[in-house]
Amino acid sequence: MSEQTVTPAEAAPVGEPAPVLPPAPAGASAGQDGGPVPVKPPRRVLRAVARWTAAVLVFGAVGTGTAFGIASMERTDVPGLATEGDGRWDYPELSLPALPEGSPRPFNPGNTAQIHHADLRKLLIPAPEGATVDKKLTGGWTTPEQFASEYGEGSRERVTGELRDSALRHIAVRGWTMPDGTESRVYLLRFNSVGYAMAFRDDLYIGSGPGEALEGKKELVFDEDWEGDGKVPGTVAYVYTDPAKNGREHMRAAYVQAGDTLALIVHRQEGQGSDLKVPFHQTVVLQNQLLG
Repeated sequence: MSEQTVTPAEAAPVGEPAPVLPPAPAGASAGQDGGPVPVKPPRRVLRAVARWTAAVLVFGAVGTGTAFGIASMERTDVPGLATEGDGRWDYPELSLPALPEGSPRPFNPGNTAQIHHADLRKLLIPAPEGATVDKKLTGGWTTPEQFASEYGEGSRERVTGELRDSALRHIAVRGWTMPDGTESRVYLLRFNSVGYAMAFRDDLYIGSGPGEALEGKKELVFDEDWEGDGKVPGTVAYVYTDPAKNGREHMRAAYVQAGDTLALIVHRQEGQGSDLKVPFHQTVVLQNQLLG
């Protein structure tokens, strides 16, 4: 049997009118099945569509590349999103030094004596980026006389005597100067036990006040802005500031006791310069964490 062609009229359900096809456009020829042949759009229309399609693809690629570029940039590199620095210094990434095999950290349950077994020099905070390191205070060992030089001339002999009479093991020190003129020094004093470290702290009358006056500053007061964020449990920080910001000199100092080790951190700035508060608190927190 030959194949039959079913027209729309024949395919319509019974009782329903057959669909009416629109008339063929003028100039259209009939196809083999008798239906109209679509008219091809003019070439200029095709060219316009191609141009718009290419434009959309280009803009999409540019938008994607821009979004990727912004996502890969630092916030401070993006115009409109840059945030002003808060005064913190750029310290290198810190890490705790290796310990002798079987030696616990000072505040681990297995170290009830709170002894630091690591090399004390490796527990000193490094100098931040842009600092000029003091050639005499490069992170090595130092003497009780050098430590005592941080105090007023009338106190140096007593401080030196207290250290020599105590069970002092080592003193490590690092000093540097920042581009704005801020001078910084960090001392770590390690004693034979926690008791000896606490006894020396008490000999300096450290507590609600700084005790022995530091060189060039007769009075420092307790830093009311210090909140102790980042302090390692078991350690104690005594933080002081200069009450007189007279434009000639500003100083901040802190003592941190961590087990058998006592740290002294001093930031000093002469003349008009940056506020010491933020970088000083930053230094205290980081040095505290290294000791913990």
